Amino acid sequence: MSKKVFLLIAAFCLSLNLVHAQTSRLVNPILAGFYPDPSIIKVGKDYYLVNSTFSYFPGIPIFHSTDLKNWKQIGNVIDRPSQMNFMGDRVTRGLFAPAINYHNGTFYVTCTQIDHKGNFVVTAKNPAGPWSDPVFLPSVRGIDPSLFFDKDKAYVIYNGDAPDYKPLYSGHRTIRMNEFDPVKLTASAENQILVNGGVDISKKPVWIEGPHIMKVGNWYYLYAAEGGTSVNHSEVVFRSKSATGPFLPYENNPILTQRGLPADRKNPVTSAGHADFVEGPDGKWYAIFLAVRPYEDDYYNTGRETFIAPVTWKDEWPVINSEFKEIQYSYNTSIKENKTLGVSPQSGNFSYSVMLNKPLDYSFLFLRTYDPSWYTIAKDGLTMKLKPETCAGTGNPAFIAKRQQHLDGSLSAEMSFTTDKANEKAGLVIFQNEEHYYYICKSVNEQLQPVVQLYKSGKAGETELLIERPLTDNPKGKLQLRIRANGATYAFDYATTAGKWVTLKNNVDGKFLSTHTAGGFVGCVYAMYVTSDGKETTNTAKFTNLVYIGNDSVYR
Repeated sequence: MSKKVFLLIAAFCLSLNLVHAQTSRLVNPILAGFYPDPSIIKVGKDYYLVNSTFSYFPGIPIFHSTDLKNWKQIGNVIDRPSQMNFMGDRVTRGLFAPAINYHNGTFYVTCTQIDHKGNFVVTAKNPAGPWSDPVFLPSVRGIDPSLFFDKDKAYVIYNGDAPDYKPLYSGHRTIRMNEFDPVKLTASAENQILVNGGVDISKKPVWIEGPHIMKVGNWYYLYAAEGGTSVNHSEVVFRSKSATGPFLPYENNPILTQRGLPADRKNPVTSAGHADFVEGPDGKWYAIFLAVRPYEDDYYNTGRETFIAPVTWKDEWPVINSEFKEIQYSYNTSIKENKTLGVSPQSGNFSYSVMLNKPLDYSFLFLRTYDPSWYTIAKDGLTMKLKPETCAGTGNPAFIAKRQQHLDGSLSAEMSFTTDKANEKAGLVIFQNEEHYYYICKSVNEQLQPVVQLYKSGKAGETELLIERPLTDNPKGKLQLRIRANGATYAFDYATTAGKWVTLKNNVDGKFLSTHTAGGFVGCVYAMYVTSDGKETTNTAKFTNLVYIGNDSVYR
C-alpha cells in the first residue's frame, strides 16, 4: 500500500470517528412520566420547554437544554399561591396545555385555568423566574392558547367554539385568532376563525386543539392536534402566505399519528400528537409531542409523556417521523451532546436517591397549593405534620410527590412514626386520582398494636383494607416502605431492618391506576403521605430519604 493511499484511508477513518464523536442519540421519551402537552422555544443556543400539571402545585415546570437530550428543570411558572391555587379542583382539572414564547427580551407563557377564569398570560425576563402574576384574557374563549409574533403584530391562537356556538357534531371545534398586545397583555374583543372542525369537516374531525403558528421561509404554518388525546390522536398542518390565513391543509395529513398500527407490535407508543416544532442545534428540525407507552392494549400508568422525533420537509411541508411508521425509542442525530449542565437523567433507565435534609428540588409536587406550615426540613430529615385532609378530597393534604417515570421500577422511603390512634397513618401512596390510589402505611390496629397496612381507595373517600401485618420486630424504630411497579401490577414491601424486605402484598391490580380505568389526563405519582383522617392532631412523621429505581425492559 502506498503512503498516499494509507494517508487517505487514515483521514477517512478519522472523519468517521469525528462524526461518531459528535453524534447524539435522542432517547424517548425525553421527559419520562407525567409530562404532557409539551411546548418548546429556542432562544439563541438555549431551549426551554413547559408541560401541563393540572391541579398539582407548583404548576408548569420549565426545563432548559442546549442539545434537546439533556434537560434540567430550572423552575416552575406557577410557584406562588398568590398567583393562583387549585383548591376544590379534582386533580385532573387545573392547568391545561401551556405554551411558551419569546419576544423582544420577554418570555411569555399562555395557559388555561379550566373551570375558573380561563385563559391567561404570564411573563418573565428570566425563564427560571420569577414569573408575573397571571393576566387573564376574557375575550379568548376556549382552551390551549399560544402566541405568535409577526413583525409589528402579535396574535393569540386557541381552540374555540364551533361557529355561532352551534356544533355540527360532538367534538366540533375551531381554531381562532385574536390580536394580542404584548405590552398591555390584552387580547382584542374580535376574533376570526382560522380552521373550522379540522382538516376536512365533511369527515367530522374532532377536537382540533393545541394550535401553534410558525413562519418558515415564505410560509406561515398552522399546526394542531386532531382526534382527541387518546389512541386516535394525531398532528395536522395547514399553511398560508399570511398569518391570518386563509390556511389550506396538507393533502397528506396527518403528519404524525400512531393510529392504525398493529396492536400487537412490540413496545408500542400510542396516542401521539399535540406537537411543537423547533430547529435543532444541528440546523435540522425536530418535533416534540406527547405520547404514551402502554403495557398492554390502552393501559398505561405513567401518563402522557414528552417525546421527540426528527422532521423532514417535503414540498415545503413538515412531516414528523417520516422514515418510520412507528415512533422510535431512539434517534441518532448529528447534535453534539452537552454534558456540562449537570442534569439528572430524564430518559432511559435511571435511578436517583434524595436525602431529605435540604430544600426540595423543583420536581416535587404538592396537591393544589403550597403551604410550608405543615412540613419542616432539618439535618435529620423531613418532618410532616399529620393533617385531617386526605388525598381522597380536593384540599391540600400532607402529600409530597415524585412522578412514576417507568413502567417497571420502584420508589422506597425510610420513615419514623409512632401513634396510638387508628386514624393516624403515615407512609407511601401510589396515586392516580382521588378515587384511584394504593396506600402502604404504618398505623395501629383495633388493639392499638403497631401494624403495616395496605389500603385501596374507593368512591367518595372510602377505602378498603387489603392486608395488614403486626410490626412486632422493632415496632417503634425506623420503617422502610417500598412500592414496586411492574407494568400491570404493583407490589408493596416493608423492612424493619434496613434492606431486609418483606413483601406485604404483590400482584396488586395496576390497571386500577391506569388512565384507561381512572380517566382524566394525569399520570401516577409516588408520594410521602400522612393523615389523621378528619381529626385534629399534633403528631408528625419523619422521612429521611427516597430511593427511585427505573428498570424498563426496552432500555435494558
